[in-house]
Amino acid sequence: MTERPWGSPGTESGGGFWSQATADPERTVLITPDGEQWRAGRLHGAVNQLVHGLRAAGLERGDAFAVVLPNGVELITAYLAAAQAGFYLVPVNHHLVGPEIAWIVADSGAKVLIAHERFGATAKDAADEAKLRESHRYAVGRVDGFRPYTELLDGRPRSAPQDRTLGWVMNYTSGTTGRPRGIRRPLSGKLPEETSLGGFLGIFGIKPFDDNVHLVCSPLYHTAVLQFAGAALHIGHRLVLMDTWKPEEMLRLIDAHRCTHTHMVPTQFHRLLALPEEVKKRYDVSSMRHAIHGAAPCPDHVKRAMIDWWGSCVEEYYAASEGGGAFATADDWLKKPGTVGKAWPISELAVFDDDGNRLAAGELGTVYMKMTTGGFSYHKDERKTRNNRIGDYFTVGDLGFLDEDGYLFLRDRKIDMIISGGVNIYPAEIEAVLLAHPAVADAAVFGIPHADRGEEVKAVVEPADGHTAGDALAAAILAHCGLRLAGYKCPRTVDFIDDMPRDPNGKLYKRRLRAPYWEGHERVV
Repeated sequence: MTERPWGSPGTESGGGFWSQATADPERTVLITPDGEQWRAGRLHGAVNQLVHGLRAAGLERGDAFAVVLPNGVELITAYLAAAQAGFYLVPVNHHLVGPEIAWIVADSGAKVLIAHERFGATAKDAADEAKLRESHRYAVGRVDGFRPYTELLDGRPRSAPQDRTLGWVMNYTSGTTGRPRGIRRPLSGKLPEETSLGGFLGIFGIKPFDDNVHLVCSPLYHTAVLQFAGAALHIGHRLVLMDTWKPEEMLRLIDAHRCTHTHMVPTQFHRLLALPEEVKKRYDVSSMRHAIHGAAPCPDHVKRAMIDWWGSCVEEYYAASEGGGAFATADDWLKKPGTVGKAWPISELAVFDDDGNRLAAGELGTVYMKMTTGGFSYHKDERKTRNNRIGDYFTVGDLGFLDEDGYLFLRDRKIDMIISGGVNIYPAEIEAVLLAHPAVADAAVFGIPHADRGEEVKAVVEPADGHTAGDALAAAILAHCGLRLAGYKCPRTVDFIDDMPRDPNGKLYKRRLRAPYWEGHERVV
């Protein structure tokens, strides 16, 4: 088995970041959100220092460390350090609350936590709950009970560490059980330079070097965002980082830095299109060669409007944290509106029915994928690993069909899953929190239409005996959720029902609850 997640064979990457930095240390490789420019040699030295510092803290090959960081040089440094020292980097969504972060830190076995002071209170709560030693907590800035991040670097050699070996990212993805699970891939034991770390960008026609500039416009804790950014860096592209995404600022950065490619979600398209015409015309976006979007369905009218504005650079892919996938150019999509594309050269697509029978073209079923670049397992969850596979194919539960030309069309995204602004939200986790409230006898969570984000979270609650439905109870339930869930997961509103629609076996008829909210709306799936 070859451990090259999302890799593409035969694409020259110039030996990855480390070889390039050694050959040309003066090349600018990174521009931070505040405009600071980092040259390759300086970043290379910081990466080496972090490896030495983490090893001094007790990390060995195969160990994990977690980060709760905004887009910035520290996160890129952590990514590169893990990749050359055989560590697993666990990037944590900084919107999560303390108990959620604590679960990931504990479940991953992270031996060190690095957090930014912006998220200090939450990180401290998480570290305390996970019982992480104070000597292994580090903060960028000041966080009570955390050692300064600089202690990991100060006094450490800037020279390359010994025993360099390829590490990887261990992303956490939620599931229908409500608990996030780590996507863990086996380590090869090879030198980083022996692996095509940036090769998968060739799938999208993105070439090494070639004056390419990659704009990071979404949080790097997302699987694809870090994957794209890291791959771009490894094939000689400059990175321009955004911290907080704003539509006009994105246009300004594309114009100012002549950015050539980026990874986006449809909500960003929607907000860009909403800018006044005079603002859109103020910036030159003609340098863009690949505006690749994924993570959520894109309404046809939004996609057409972006193609009309930005041209053929608007491209789409289908994949998951587990792997992928499919890819559609603008021309593909215009010829077959609604498609998410054909299989990658390193992947196969198939559609199976509930009995595991492979379906013919045009038949709707569960979408499965198979990759030639290596496997994965759900960390500490062999049952989920096994249940989501048919042979070498895996699924994330989406429904769709392949046409006679091999183009994939999705018809549903795990019927209960909510996709809000490109973020997957899983109702089971929220329902579990709701049911922990003493006034809640039964609960259901699903997505309802939202003009900007696609969907928002709605909760329907059956009050427990002795509790009266109304504004006061709704407020109490929402406050309860706010203490236990990240803000984007919390229901925006609560409606009440006398009896939850369930069959005699307890199965919830969620479609019956959802349908009235979608009357007059087309649910994009």
